[in-house]
Amino acid sequence: MLHEMRRKDKLLSAEDTAKILENGVYGVLSTIGEDGYPYGVPVNFVYTNDVIYFHCATGKGHKLENISYNNHVCFTVIGSSNVIPEKLTTNFASAIVFGTAAQVADDDEKSAALMSIVEKYAPEHIEAGKKSVEMKLKITDIYKITIDQLSGKASR
Repeated sequence: MLHEMRRKDKLLSAEDTAKILENGVYGVLSTIGEDGYPYGVPVNFVYTNDVIYFHCATGKGHKLENISYNNHVCFTVIGSSNVIPEKLTTNFASAIVFGTAAQVADDDEKSAALMSIVEKYAPEHIEAGKKSVEMKLKITDIYKITIDQLSGKASR
């Protein structure tokens, strides 16, 4: 069940929310495990074509076990944060995604997603990134989050 934002006065436009996702350095991927416990882990990511991609080593890990159990995820990106102690408040901008995560099987899509990650995090090393993607494509998993609900919130 998805929820509406309570504080409509802090709601960001779709365009401003997309900018947070495009420019965010990391996001926190939140999953739920078979044991009933939530798990949030920071990951590098790229937002492109209205989906979020993140990479990880192949095999099992806590987040992958949880996604196998329940592929509904929440993904949070903090675009900015500035504590204002004298006013006992914080100025911030954030984006929250609710969606479903799935492993990408197609090598072309995996390669494109990895290159998008290289372009985002290492734009001055594109050639080295291409070589790395070729070498590590088979030992890297790519997951895609298909967005069901996206909202941005800011206090400025």
